Amino acid sequence: MYGGLLRREAPQVLGALVRRYGHFDLAEDAVQEALLRAVSQWEQDGLPDRPRAWLIQVASRVLTDLLRREIARQSREERLARAVPLDGYTTAGPGDERQPEGDDSLVLFFLCCHPANSPPSQVALMLRAVGGLTTEEIARAYLVPSATMGQRIGRAKSAIEAAGARFLIPTSLERHDRLPAVLHALYLVFNEGYTATSGEQLVRVDLSSEAIRLTRMLRAALPSEPGVAGLLALMLLTEARRPARIDLRGDAVPLPEQDRSLWNRDLIVEGTALVIEAMSLGPLGPYQLQAAIAALHDEATTDETTDWPQILALYTLLQRYDDSPVVALSRLVALAEVQGAATALEEFAAIADEPRLRGNHRGPRGPRPSP
Repeated sequence: MYGGLLRREAPQVLGALVRRYGHFDLAEDAVQEALLRAVSQWEQDGLPDRPRAWLIQVASRVLTDLLRREIARQSREERLARAVPLDGYTTAGPGDERQPEGDDSLVLFFLCCHPANSPPSQVALMLRAVGGLTTEEIARAYLVPSATMGQRIGRAKSAIEAAGARFLIPTSLERHDRLPAVLHALYLVFNEGYTATSGEQLVRVDLSSEAIRLTRMLRAALPSEPGVAGLLALMLLTEARRPARIDLRGDAVPLPEQDRSLWNRDLIVEGTALVIEAMSLGPLGPYQLQAAIAALHDEATTDETTDWPQILALYTLLQRYDDSPVVALSRLVALAEVQGAATALEEFAAIADEPRLRGNHRGPRGPRPSP
């Protein structure tokens, strides 16, 4: 009943606790406990007037208990009391101009992508802390066992703690280094919502909507970043087709068979304008190119009027940035439309045995290109 609200509030509550107390790992445990209590208590008592304040208060109490237990267990009360005073700790020093204001999700983006962790661990942690995906969902996205992914996320949290990372808006250099991992994680959240890997439903609108919300927020904070604009455009142009991609039985409808009158024209107009802007902001990247491909699909009134030569050219260019077999396969679809199936089949023989193409609908190397 309150799933959407709790998903939106969870990063804010986690950010408030990390900023005040530190201890990323324990803070996340406290937030999860607060969310569980909210589901139970709100169903009985109704939604509180200030849900976020309620969650922060409950999570703070839980975290305080966890910290006290940790202190007692490790017999280091005095040292931890100096490092993390329970009466209101902030990791930002006095007068620090980078102290976060408002939505804490932006700071969480870059905190999760701290260089103390490898890029895969950065993405996994952000999917867990900001995107709200379960460990099992993240494990499926990376084609690894759940236990392995759980260990990776745990190590990522510990690495951030050990590095003494502070809850601050990143500098321009930090932002430049960590932004690719942030963008990658956001699209994985969107992808999980657009084509769910778990549950009975093929789509999870809550996840795709949350990914778009978070990317809009990132776009507002970083308006001159071409990759951010390209990613948001790609999400909007892909989401625009969602109303037509599931039939009445709940089965997926291939793009050529979709009723294009059901596509969301407002999202297509917004996404197309963003593509044009993203192309002019700076060097091309994979998100701008994929968004341009999606725009060509969305602008076609029928499958027959699709500009396949232009799509083929864009996929050929995209391969310079992403040499994954999924991109190669998508390019072959365009090649078949332009030069015929025989030509495409000849090139397909070169990648037919690629392990990452077997038993996986999107491939493990990031965003799934538009069909």
